[in-house]
Amino acid sequence: MRFSNYMNDWLYGAEGYYASYRPIGKSGDFYTAVSTSKFFGGTIAKHIIKRLDEGFLRPDSLICEIGAHHGYLLADIIEFLHTLRPQLLQTLRFGIVERFENLRTAQKSYFDESFGNAVTLEHYSNLSELHEETTFFIANEIFDAFPCELFYKGKIGRVLNHEILFDLEDSKITALAEKYKQDRGEIALGYESFASAMSESSKRFEFMSFDYGELEARSDFSIRVYQEHQTFPLFDEVLNRFEAFGKTDITYDVNFTHVKEAFETQGIMCAQYATQLVALVEMGILDLLAILKEHAGDEIYAQELEKVKILITPSLMGERFKMIRFVKE
Repeated sequence: MRFSNYMNDWLYGAEGYYASYRPIGKSGDFYTAVSTSKFFGGTIAKHIIKRLDEGFLRPDSLICEIGAHHGYLLADIIEFLHTLRPQLLQTLRFGIVERFENLRTAQKSYFDESFGNAVTLEHYSNLSELHEETTFFIANEIFDAFPCELFYKGKIGRVLNHEILFDLEDSKITALAEKYKQDRGEIALGYESFASAMSESSKRFEFMSFDYGELEARSDFSIRVYQEHQTFPLFDEVLNRFEAFGKTDITYDVNFTHVKEAFETQGIMCAQYATQLVALVEMGILDLLAILKEHAGDEIYAQELEKVKILITPSLMGERFKMIRFVKE
């Protein structure tokens, strides 16, 4: 099979990595910004309030997470909305786009435990089920989970018994590789159809996403496997792909120019591209910490400050992760 089908089965097949609940954080295979600090979601909540005050979002807008895993990010956003502007919980709607039934069940259970009857969680299996007036979409680390083709000097990879062979030709993939000046590396599939589906789902929206990558494609392979906080390049001789298949996370660096052009083709404006450090500071994460310092004890403040430092320190998550934000008027 083509590598893209192999990766899709690895992540989303019946026995795929994301087909069942996987812990994230200390007990899982990797950390994310969400598992690091609630102030990540809190800062996004502060931005949502700003967009409401500016009139871009309506009080009855849908706040929708895509690829929510357990639902922690959306729950953190709701928690901070309640703290900063509690009346919004009476008018805003909250939803998650999730294809897997077992994950929808886990998310609903978590929201019931967290909010009881105060919040009603809406579920959608895909974007085509949405027909909204105004929506705020949020996602964390989804573009690096889109299946990709592996390209090497004019050939694309296929997989036979977990071995990768470069002997197929595809003119469309070759054209994309030439466009992004790659003689080898990953060519993501699905960005265009995703942007199209999002455009059709809402008359007006803002979409914010955080991911690991750069504005240009890498000139080499970045695809790798995460297992118990260890990283293994996919072509590493010590990696047993047969044993890793479906049991570990597989990911690659995002080419944000490809993402940007996929949305712009749909007439959707890229409003901002920035490092996670710049994005979170501009959206007010330090202001939220100041509020915490004023109302909580020094010990709690010190604990949360250390977590936020991981999000914004350049050598940790601050520079390595990027935020991209799109707006459809």
